[in-house]
Amino acid sequence: MLKPGDRGMAVKVLQEKLHRGRYYFGKINGVYDEQTKMAVWALQKHRRIMPQGEVGSRVWAALERSAHRRPLVPNGGADRVEISLRDQLLTVYRDRKPALITHISSGAEVRYCEDGRCGNAITPVGDFRVSRRAPGWTTGRLGSMYNSLYFVGGIAMHGSTKVPLRPASHGCVRVPLTTSKRLFEMVKIGEPVYVRGKIM
Repeated sequence: MLKPGDRGMAVKVLQEKLHRGRYYFGKINGVYDEQTKMAVWALQKHRRIMPQGEVGSRVWAALERSAHRRPLVPNGGADRVEISLRDQLLTVYRDRKPALITHISSGAEVRYCEDGRCGNAITPVGDFRVSRRAPGWTTGRLGSMYNSLYFVGGIAMHGSTKVPLRPASHGCVRVPLTTSKRLFEMVKIGEPVYVRGKIM
């Protein structure tokens, strides 16, 4: 059983397999760090395994099997982003095949008031396109965002240091930092973004 904080060859093998599965884009260094844990969460959620940080026989078995999961939008563009609010997963497709699968944290679906401004923390459902890209760190009234890809108004997919196992954002789609670097490289202006489902 592997768990966060572990080090060694078994962790390196885990990272290599997660990378081949399109779940992990960090360093393959044999250190079970936060980014590795979130890649494990992505795999577990994608394979309908209860997400937790520990890696046992079910995770190893899942890594050996190819996944054939139905897309949210089967007739969507060959290159697109799909966001499942129910599963808290984001998938980037290239030539109709998954090229990146990541754990996310979407809007918490609560009312918030900060610095005298109030709103609803909702990630909108619908068909959108990436309209703006903001590389690196940017800081707004609701916090800091890394490599932001805006797809509706001020709502973006972006890297964050806080991507918990529950919807927790003000409406944006938070992505693990290392994965957000790869996401930003892949997704360009005009790319379709399909958001489906509702949080459980």
